[in-house]
Amino acid sequence: MNHRIGRVLKIVAFVVIGATIFGFIIMYLWNWLMPGIFGLHRITYWQGLGLLILAKILFGGVHRHGGGGRRHWRRHMEERWASMSEEEREKFRSGLRGRCGFGRRGDFEQARKEGPATTQGI
Repeated sequence: MNHRIGRVLKIVAFVVIGATIFGFIIMYLWNWLMPGIFGLHRITYWQGLGLLILAKILFGGVHRHGGGGRRHWRRHMEERWASMSEEEREKFRSGLRGRCGFGRRGDFEQARKEGPATTQGI
């Protein structure tokens, strides 16, 4: 239990120190760039911290870091891949090549030699 409290306090300290540093960085960058470029007013530390929080909410979302979702997705795809037959795997690979441009270098060269793709059935 004591170890858990120490870990929580350490995390809280890092968050407070990080927020303090980033709040000052945002304030200084804003006050250095924005008034001269756009004619905007200078901001205080608290406004800089508010901008940091707003940017995190708007652009970063509120989620846990640590890649748990990526691990789950990877495990799910490995299970699907293991259950596929060779024909299904090749069909999957060809679908990726067609949609995402994944594939071997020779596939790309062959497609380039053939010219623009034609639309069939339209």
